This record gives sequence, structure tokens and C-alpha cells, in this order.
Amino acid sequence: MKTISALELKNRLDNGDELYILDVREPHEFAENNMGGVLLPLGKIAQLEIDDIEDWRNKEVIVHCRSGMRSMQAIMMLESAGFSNLSNLEGGIIAWDALPK
Repeated sequence: MKTISALELKNRLDNGDELYILDVREPHEFAENNMGGVLLPLGKIAQLEIDDIEDWRNKEVIVHCRSGMRSMQAIMMLESAGFSNLSNLEGGIIAWDALPK
């Protein structure tokens, strides 16, 4: 499974790289703090309710959650559903929030 550090992700976004951000946390977590992207909770991915990201199959997708565990599970499920270019944000949004602003 590919991973990306928070710093590498920030640098790539700052450089204008075309990345798709997928947040697999719950709606209340997303409402409290998010880094943009699309919210698709892990439970919906487990049920293959993935219509919102169907056109991302061949795009570079960065998957994140709070700390990296749910996103790891989501990546395994999405790979089984045919997604091929997925990376897990190491440390999740906790690591992202720890970056200097």
C-alpha cells in the first residue's frame, strides 16, 4: 500500500499537482475539521456506496481519516472495487494539522 507524508502532500498541493482528497471519517468529524476533498465515510465504502467517487478510479487519490487506520481499510476495499492509484496519508489529519501553517 502506498503512503504519503503530510509534508509531501502539502508540497504537492502547493505545487498544483492534481490530487483527489478522500476523507473516510464520519460527518461529525468532517464538520469539526477537514482539509477539503470529498467526505465518504468508511461504512459507505464497506457497502460499496461509492457513486460519488466513481470517476476517480484512475485518478491519484489520497485517502485519509483521523490517524490512518480507517483510511488503510478504505484503500483495501477500494482496491478490491477497481481503484488503482490510492495513497494513505500517514498519520491522518492529526499529522496534517501538526504541519507548520
